[in-house]
Parts: sequence; C-alpha cells; structure tokens
Amino acid sequence: MGALRSHCAGSKAEPRGSLARGTADAYSDIDLRWTVPDGRFADCVAAVPELLGAVRHVASLRVDPELGNSRGRRLLFVDFDGLPLFWRLDLEIVALSVADRPGYDQDNPAARSDDWSRPASALANAVAAVKALLRGRPETARGLLERGFARIGVADTLSGDWFADITRLARAAAAIEPARGPLAERVVRLAADHRPDLGRPGR
Repeated sequence: MGALRSHCAGSKAEPRGSLARGTADAYSDIDLRWTVPDGRFADCVAAVPELLGAVRHVASLRVDPELGNSRGRRLLFVDFDGLPLFWRLDLEIVALSVADRPGYDQDNPAARSDDWSRPASALANAVAAVKALLRGRPETARGLLERGFARIGVADTLSGDWFADITRLARAAAAIEPARGPLAERVVRLAADHRPDLGRPGR
C-alpha cells in the first residue's frame, strides 16, 4: 500500500472486503482500495503495473471489463510470481469524487470495455473453483467451471473428477491464448497440490 500512496500525494490505500472485516482465510484474495484525486485518476491507473512490479514481479494483470472504460472507477486483478494463486490482488481504484458511491459505474454501458482476455478470465474461474472446493462448496465450484468453459466457447460436461476438470479448463484456455500458458500450468500445479482435498462432484 505504501507504493501506491507514495506515487500520488493525497491518495489513500486501504484494505477492503474480508481483509478489512477481519474474516479473511488462507484462500482469500488480497482486496485493496486506492482512492485518488480526480485529476490523477488516469495517471494512477496507468502507473499500477510499474508500481506493483517494483514490489514484486507481476505474472498477470487484467482489468474488469465491466469498468474498463470508467473515468472514475477501475478494478484490476493481479497475480504475482512467487505468491500462491489464491492471493490474487484485487485492486479497486476510485476517484475521490465518487468514493462514497459504492458500485459506481457498475451498470453503466459506457464504462464497459471489450478489451479483455476470456482465457485469463476462465483461468481465474479455475482458481476460484479450487478455493470453493477447499471451502467445502462443490456446487459453487461446479458453476465456476461451467462458466469458465462457456467463457472460452468450449462445450464441455464435467467429468466427475475435479482435478481433471480443472486441468482441462486450464489447458483449453492456454490453447486458445498461448501467452496464458505459464499461468495455466500454475493453475494445474495448484490443483495437483490440493488434489487429495478436492474430492469429487457431489461429495
């Protein structure tokens, strides 16, 4: 948070979500909110890759397409090398003038962007499915995997083996967008590391 604050005088970086409430578990994302002066909003958004890269190498960064063109609020999803995929940084950047308006621009069609990676989003679903299984929520995991396959246009029926399904989704995403290959292999390793605890659908 210090790197964000130091970049922009008058800004404020703070935890949000489960981290702020004190309810985070070992699988929780790192949720932060960075409130910046209106006149610095675009600059701060553009500076994020360099600012975070100076702290730890960024393996993957994507923008929530629902807010990709918002002039007052963005949501960035960041994976770092050397940290568990569970600990993704979800960084919300908001302009000061709309900081007290939860969900600003969420339903604004003009704020949306078509410039996003469906395979990267599918890989995020695969990670979230592992989390859901480890938290004992198999139906949530099933929905995440089904939506992940749909997002990349792959017709698939879950096999009844969580590890196989997660692996298949990860590799299908990488086949569509080869640049996501390293991230896909990290997803497969994550599922393999937790395979004994994943169980089977319906259990």
